[in-house]
Amino acid sequence: MAMSENPGASMSEKQKKPQKLKARLPRGFVDRSAADIRAVEEMTGKIREVYERYGFDPVETPLFEYTDALGKFLPDADRPNEGVFSLTDDDDQWMSLRYDLTAPLARHVAENFNEIQLPYRTYRAGYVFRNEKPGPGRFRQFMQFDADTVGAAGVQADAEMCMMMADTMEELGIKRGDYMIRVNNRKVLDGVMEAIGLGGEENAGRRLNVLRAIDKLDKFGVQGVSLLLGEGRMDESGDFTKGAGLSPENIDIVLNWVKSTEHTDLLSFGAKFLDNDTAKAGYDELDTMHKLFEAAGYGPERIKIDPSVVRGLEYYTGPVFEAELQFAVTNEKGEKVVFGSVGGGGRYDGLVSRFMGQPVPATGFSIGVSRLMTALKNLGKLGQDEVVAPVLVTVMDGDTDSMGRYSRFTKALRDAGIRAEMYQGNWKKFGNQLKYADRRNCPIAIIQGGDERALGVVQIKDLVEGKRLAGEIEDNVTWREARVAQVVVSEEDMIQRVREILAHQADDRRRAG
Repeated sequence: MAMSENPGASMSEKQKKPQKLKARLPRGFVDRSAADIRAVEEMTGKIREVYERYGFDPVETPLFEYTDALGKFLPDADRPNEGVFSLTDDDDQWMSLRYDLTAPLARHVAENFNEIQLPYRTYRAGYVFRNEKPGPGRFRQFMQFDADTVGAAGVQADAEMCMMMADTMEELGIKRGDYMIRVNNRKVLDGVMEAIGLGGEENAGRRLNVLRAIDKLDKFGVQGVSLLLGEGRMDESGDFTKGAGLSPENIDIVLNWVKSTEHTDLLSFGAKFLDNDTAKAGYDELDTMHKLFEAAGYGPERIKIDPSVVRGLEYYTGPVFEAELQFAVTNEKGEKVVFGSVGGGGRYDGLVSRFMGQPVPATGFSIGVSRLMTALKNLGKLGQDEVVAPVLVTVMDGDTDSMGRYSRFTKALRDAGIRAEMYQGNWKKFGNQLKYADRRNCPIAIIQGGDERALGVVQIKDLVEGKRLAGEIEDNVTWREARVAQVVVSEEDMIQRVREILAHQADDRRRAG
């Protein structure tokens, strides 16, 4: 028999057929489009120009670091071995994907300390990774752009960071009034902690909880922060966040500090803590920075002292600062909200010192590239640079001589600075080539068949004009008039005519835009 005597076996074989692999993107990660990549390059190019003017030089560190080099300064202090993506190498040593660009810089400086000229002024751009639960606007991979000064102990280095960030915002087209660089000092915050009885290593966890609560001021307001400073806060979903457990009296002290937002109020309120050496040192540094800002022309409309700035990471030891965008946007719930922070940083004198056994002062600033890019798109300050799709050189004949000729046309266009590509699909279906050009938004198609080759000419099809005219065609007369979108020129004149058509298309776009 031709048929199987055991149809059950045939069914079993079918069931064992391998399942097709499902294409899926890991949660918390995104693919980037050509438009996004170009927008990031445009934006980072402008940031780089400012950093270079300030005398900073680039350096690059790897994506992986030994986990112990990251130390205790992990993004999630409640889970010191979590928050990062880790693996072991062939020596059974734990390595982790970097969670920021600062810890790797500290390792780089310590490892190359004898060769590095201090103060060491450097900038870096690259991806960082967080092994955290993803959510709206919260990703596991994102880009940062940092600038750091290592080996400068004076707060003038911190002040310079703030001034450079203000200049960066304006270089990106963000006008005054739409941004603010906000400055505080962790020494003052530590003094406040000591004043409410949270000094000493034994209270490190509670201090961190207080700082995290203050850091939520923009998100939850004074009432929400008050709850987080006390017993805790329950959100709309019913999730409860345990609070820092402060007494009502100490909550008032902290909130009074946080609400003293003007420089004069800070000094007045600070008088209560001047018998605390830590707080006094912080106030003196803030006062010096304030005077430096004023002297250099960076008034409170650009940079201001703000006690609500705390920064989440534990390694900050002095001035801390944030760049905040103050214009309103619509969030995913349809609500109008202030855009908020797009970067921050501060002094981290202990980070390099962990490797050195000697003090190594350092300060730096980190920009969240993706978040800042979103802000610039909201302002219409990014993605305005025009990227024209390539001119398509079509293929009418597939023999070697013809292919060589089409390749020469393509090269001539590229040599003239014109984006161009030769069609690489099935050349025998010419209609598909024009469909491809349409989907690709190609502005022009170059066509040469046997008849044109014999005469030494090419057809140049203005695809933009052709598409416009096609929408207006109502009869044969109009169709014949639409042929002006396609011209025949000599091979020698091809480049010049393509340039003229592209220039005409650019003028039309400018008039329309």
